[in-house]
Amino acid sequence: MTTIDVAAATRLREAIMSVARAARTHRPDHGLPLTQITVLGYLDRSGTTTVAELADRMHVRVQSLTVSMNKLDDGGLIVRRTDPVDRRRQLVELTEAGRALILDDRAQRDAWLAQSFADNFDDTERGLMMLCVPLFERLASDRGR
Repeated sequence: MTTIDVAAATRLREAIMSVARAARTHRPDHGLPLTQITVLGYLDRSGTTTVAELADRMHVRVQSLTVSMNKLDDGGLIVRRTDPVDRRRQLVELTEAGRALILDDRAQRDAWLAQSFADNFDDTERGLMMLCVPLFERLASDRGR
């Protein structure tokens, strides 16, 4: 088995982070901080969830989400309701406005990436990068090892 050395791992991490930063700069200005956009993204991917589960996925404390949740609720982007099974828990879900905002956010970043691919890479390079997508997905899912 071939292993990657620390220097190579550092280069890979830095490259991935550079692409992520570049994608963030092409995010539309919705007037929301990144934390609130992140909450909307998690809710869109996970569906209805509890605040505790959301905090766990985001690796933050429930208390850290309170201000963001209040602002998103006040802005009509999420709705909170009592869990009918366990009345002590609160369920959170996206509203249609919240879903539209996060879909617009993604669409603009996807358009930037597609244009960047078209402008900067030939067919062979684009194909090679697309072959790497499942590898990056697997790398991203390896959270605990």
